[in-house]
Amino acid sequence: MEERKPKEKVSQVSQPLTHKMTVTAMLSAAAAVLMFIDFPIPIMPSFIKLDVSELPALLASFSLGPVYGIVVCLIKNLINLARSSTSGVGEFCNFLLGAVFVFTAGLVYQKMKTRKGALIGSLVGAAAMALLSYPINYYITYPIYANFIPMEGIIGMYQAILPSVKTLSDCLWVFNVPFTFVKGLVDVALTFLIYKALSPILHK
Repeated sequence: MEERKPKEKVSQVSQPLTHKMTVTAMLSAAAAVLMFIDFPIPIMPSFIKLDVSELPALLASFSLGPVYGIVVCLIKNLINLARSSTSGVGEFCNFLLGAVFVFTAGLVYQKMKTRKGALIGSLVGAAAMALLSYPINYYITYPIYANFIPMEGIIGMYQAILPSVKTLSDCLWVFNVPFTFVKGLVDVALTFLIYKALSPILHK
């Protein structure tokens, strides 16, 4: 994530396809494992857990291009379908949100190939993911969950933490949207910490 002299610059297009496929497979496997390693957050209902599985997808988006970031998001969710407790709904929504995050970050970075461009892209991507989490959860995730748990029960889990929330919309704006944004920021911070060390593997 730094500016290079033109003669030293290696474009994403010039990288061999075999290299891109190898790195994509490696990052997809890492993402699948990280998606498996999740943990609850005390200030969130117990069914909402934190993981950093978008980290490898973000690495792919920066090093190979935004489309490859989406591919990593897709593969990691397909792998985790085998252990899904939501009949695939959680994985589908996770893919949509992750894809928006890493594609936006990678697209901005393609236009501004500097550390600043990577940071701006990551923050915009995290914000886009957080905002998109509202309609996805409101219109897709929770209506399907309501077939298994009454909506009153779902809202009740949020009210146990903050009694003032009354509707699903309240719950999403107060809890899910900020949580999703913070989740993205964690991925961004980790990416900036390890990208330089992994750069020889990602680019060669």
